Amino acid sequence: MMELKDFYKGKKVLVTGHTGFKGSWLCEILLYMGADVVGYALEPSTKPALFDMLNLSKKITSYIGDIRDLDFFQEVFEKEKPEIIFHLAAQPIVLESYKNPVYTYETNVMGTVNLLECVRLSDTVKSVVNVTTDKVYQNNEWCYGYRENDRLNGFDPYSNSKSCSELVTSSYIKSFLADAKIPVSTCRAGNVIGGGDFSPNRIVPDCVRAMEDGKEIVLRNPNSTRPYQHVLEPLFAYMTVAYKQYENYNFASEYNIGPDEKDCITTGTLATLFCNIWGNNAKWVSTENNGPHEANFLKLDCSKIKSTFNWKPRTSVKNAIEMTIEWEKERIATQSVEEITQKQIKKFIEMGELI
Repeated sequence: MMELKDFYKGKKVLVTGHTGFKGSWLCEILLYMGADVVGYALEPSTKPALFDMLNLSKKITSYIGDIRDLDFFQEVFEKEKPEIIFHLAAQPIVLESYKNPVYTYETNVMGTVNLLECVRLSDTVKSVVNVTTDKVYQNNEWCYGYRENDRLNGFDPYSNSKSCSELVTSSYIKSFLADAKIPVSTCRAGNVIGGGDFSPNRIVPDCVRAMEDGKEIVLRNPNSTRPYQHVLEPLFAYMTVAYKQYENYNFASEYNIGPDEKDCITTGTLATLFCNIWGNNAKWVSTENNGPHEANFLKLDCSKIKSTFNWKPRTSVKNAIEMTIEWEKERIATQSVEEITQKQIKKFIEMGELI
């Protein structure tokens, strides 16, 4: 059976949202695999940004553009002629979606429409993965994990726009792409953590910033339960899905990607783990949360991807925090992250079989 590295070597791969946290890690993995990587996204939304720290603009073909700009995106698409696409371009922050709902819907819904319209008109695309979120489900705060056939109806504008992205994808598949035998899957991943995430209003970046500033960590929702996983877990899963459906159209579907049940923990437990591993008397406090609604309990049932591809998580949430802290302490000490990023990718690959 062909391994992932053999498969991606020399393949033209388009990553939308390549300047973001997950997109930057994905580009670095694809480069490690020998892929010919093309990126399309806005300028990095944070300073510093992992994209800049990894010097990705010099390593890949990078286009700075808005996913809402269909004309320019089509120009890039027609010029580059990608075979494989990972669609990560999005407005990804729940709290930001309350402040800018129109922009969130335009980016997350019409961005998906634009991507799939380019795919529909393409004669080179052979595999597409649309990355959505675990928050696409109607959250009833029940104790068991959501399955891929549960109702889609995210509460807040971010979550709901991603539910809409799923529906758009389903329509394009049924209306156009199934007849063309272009496999398209959607992947619904849980909360990701890892080195190089500088986004606001995310628990681990907030913890790291507090440590750098010599302050206590302040938690909005310490009792909220989330499926935390290291960023490499879903990225390698996306790559596996794209590879498998490229080889066999029947693998195209919807897939939950999350940690084992023991790693679905509260934000407070995660912060305690972080403080214990970071050391230096790190501690957290809770603040009264008067912000907009955020889900309290959310868990995924990942039986489908496990049984379909014999996939399983390679890291625990403790491993994920250890890897993140190792990465961040290296950044703080040396201001250089390419080596630690590549080291963690190599180590992750060595943890188990890729297929």
